[in-house]
Amino acid sequence: MNNRTIRPPLAPTRARTVLAAALLCASAVAFAQALPTASPESVGMSSERLSRIGTALKAEVDAGKLPGAVVMIARRGKLVYSTAVGHRDPAGGAPMTTDAVFRIYSMTKPLVSVAAMMLVEDGKVQLTDPVSKFLPAFRGQQVSVAQTDAEFAKINYTTVAAVREMTVHDLLRHTAGLAYGEITQNLPVKRAYEAAGIFKPAIDYDARDLAPDVQVARLAAAPLVHQPGTVFEYSLASDVLGRVVEAASGMRLGDFLAARLFRPLHMTDTGFAVPAAARGRLATSFDKDPTTGQPFRLIDASDTPAADSGGAGAVSTASDYLRFTQMLLDGGKVGGTRLLSRTTVALMASDHLGTRIAAPVTPGEMLLGTPGYTFGLGFAVRQGQGVAGVHGSAGEFMWAGYAGTYFWVDPKEQIVAVYLSQQPGASRQYYRRLVKNLTYQAIAD
Repeated sequence: MNNRTIRPPLAPTRARTVLAAALLCASAVAFAQALPTASPESVGMSSERLSRIGTALKAEVDAGKLPGAVVMIARRGKLVYSTAVGHRDPAGGAPMTTDAVFRIYSMTKPLVSVAAMMLVEDGKVQLTDPVSKFLPAFRGQQVSVAQTDAEFAKINYTTVAAVREMTVHDLLRHTAGLAYGEITQNLPVKRAYEAAGIFKPAIDYDARDLAPDVQVARLAAAPLVHQPGTVFEYSLASDVLGRVVEAASGMRLGDFLAARLFRPLHMTDTGFAVPAAARGRLATSFDKDPTTGQPFRLIDASDTPAADSGGAGAVSTASDYLRFTQMLLDGGKVGGTRLLSRTTVALMASDHLGTRIAAPVTPGEMLLGTPGYTFGLGFAVRQGQGVAGVHGSAGEFMWAGYAGTYFWVDPKEQIVAVYLSQQPGASRQYYRRLVKNLTYQAIAD
């Protein structure tokens, strides 16, 4: 187990064809952009208490419950904890390293959300714009409505016209009326997604093999599960948001992110495919869930996809993603370069559900198994000190990924943290809470 305070190693520059021009930079330059290191005590944290994170995760690895993980924590802009435990390749036995590359799945969503807000700041997009302004196929949609037949004790479905069009705002806060085939209980929508090739029962959350225009046309032809702007439902909204970014910018999503986000932050191992030179660092999962015995089916991240999935398609490393979170904590700046206004970051990290939008399953319950969080523009946002059954602060924002990844940004405590594993399944919530609680118990000031 590597469990010490070090400067996180940065991997070789990416060679992927689509992103090469934007991401090529000298290793020395990338290394210089890593967060400066400091002793935990110098920023009000305890080394001994932080070491409990690695100890706890190693116990899970030794028990055969977790293949491996990387954790990086920074406070006040300084890296104070970095650990790699277990195996990068549990089948082959290769040890986990801090430069391992992970499929981050839904941690792609904050990246594409930032891209969209950059276009808002460019004056090319407004939150209130209808999605059809950029993707005309989404004009005039229908909504699938469930009706209970009390006599025969079954549910029937009918379709009605959408009262209003979905907006860019709806995409960012998951109130567009879209769904995930893997999650929704609305059978006509699930069947429509499957017939369109958007939902694949054989592999979870893989919307990358359809060309962008085909994906848009097929998804727009399927009914919505809710009237736009009425219900928070986790969905393919971020994939559609990626198509909006492409239409508004005139660039492929990965190219836009490379030019506007990854290159300024020196996120040299972040993109939508793993180049051949880095595939030896790609972390893998167990073949099966240790608890249920169900097979894990992760996406193939080796080839450039037909469409860059803004909802679940990116890969990254802990050090790359930590720099992204630090930029958000710093109000949109990296060094002397401003990527977003601090007012934009504040807007993104605010409550955008309020009391008018229903949330049958709240963001905190999805990610951590606890209430206490609302949703902003691409992130879950903590509403107060209490209610949530996990450590944290009012105003913190966070998100996670299907394969076991997690991050959070806490402006009050000046903490950013990234936890990466490749462990789908119900245990994800447990490990996220574990790392979060053990981070906060290490605050000693």
